[in-house]
Amino acid sequence: MARALINVPKTAKRGQVIEIKTLISHEMETGFRPDRVGKLIPRDIINTFVCSYNGIEVFRADLHPAIAANPFLTFTTVATESGVLDFKWTDDDGKIFAEKANIVVE
Repeated sequence: MARALINVPKTAKRGQVIEIKTLISHEMETGFRPDRVGKLIPRDIINTFVCSYNGIEVFRADLHPAIAANPFLTFTTVATESGVLDFKWTDDDGKIFAEKANIVVE
């Protein structure tokens, strides 16, 4: 199971641009590396990341095999109202890793 770290401001002023940082621990197997007997290890990478703010998608990234293990993503959005930021990472096996963070907008 992957572990995610998220950095979101607890409070912001309405209209303020906020920076959001995410890091997820995932081995990100490329599919090109052989195991001990020479058989290729199947590809297993985080291929999609989505952040929604109160149900509205504000950021999306499609990731490819060249991405590093434990991908770190930083992006910005505008604080419009208090609510919840939902984060979802999807890997090649279809597993979804999800986290939430609350923000209070003054």
